[in-house]
Amino acid sequence: MYTFHSRIRYSEIDNNGCLSLGSLLDYFQDCSTFHSEDAGVGLEYLKERHLAWVLSAWQIVVERYPGLGEKVDIGTVPYAFRGFLGYRNFVMESEQGERLAYANTLWTLMDMEKMHPARPGTEMLEAYEIGEKLPMDYAPRKIALPASGGAGMEALEVKKHHLDTNNHVNNGQYIRIALECLPAECLEEGMSVRQMRAEYKKQAHLGDRIYPVVYKNGGKAAVSLNNREGQPYCIVEFDCRNMGEES
Repeated sequence: MYTFHSRIRYSEIDNNGCLSLGSLLDYFQDCSTFHSEDAGVGLEYLKERHLAWVLSAWQIVVERYPGLGEKVDIGTVPYAFRGFLGYRNFVMESEQGERLAYANTLWTLMDMEKMHPARPGTEMLEAYEIGEKLPMDYAPRKIALPASGGAGMEALEVKKHHLDTNNHVNNGQYIRIALECLPAECLEEGMSVRQMRAEYKKQAHLGDRIYPVVYKNGGKAAVSLNNREGQPYCIVEFDCRNMGEES
């Protein structure tokens, strides 16, 4: 497993003084980027070949959000390649070895000139050391939404700060937008997001408008981030509960 060490910064915490979900996702995403760079198949390698790894799905489970100043270790391991798909696990642990959060991800390798999936070559496959799949309760990749009952929220326009090096909305930005739409019962004192799932469907670009639609189901909330025609760019599901509760 590839790992790096860090410490929770003030810029990464929420109003409760703990690491925010968005910052946790950033740690995991940065870990995979560091891994690819150190393996010699990072951004420049991909750019020269007109390739990019595009995230298709997240599943993040949080046991505890670390607080300001805590020292943490972040790790990632690719556990399978199937055609143009790559599978990665992530984990964040405390300095004492307490498992704070873990995740599963599905990535698609894209030919950015032809805009269709591409199979990784031998050089890329050999650069990554395949490891063991993390033991966890794996949720389905697809997120089912109710046929009706969604509440529309105020639309927003994609700005430059939403974009990544592929010039489309970064996967973490969708999660941040969806978090702003969480219903009040998910924000009550003592409540936190225990699990987050995201399914990415279309790419949003500079100037596009995103129309959030929120669906509530008990302690769960799903946010569909749609285009003008009602087709989702991304669907995000949050399981909100007191962190002391069992899943």
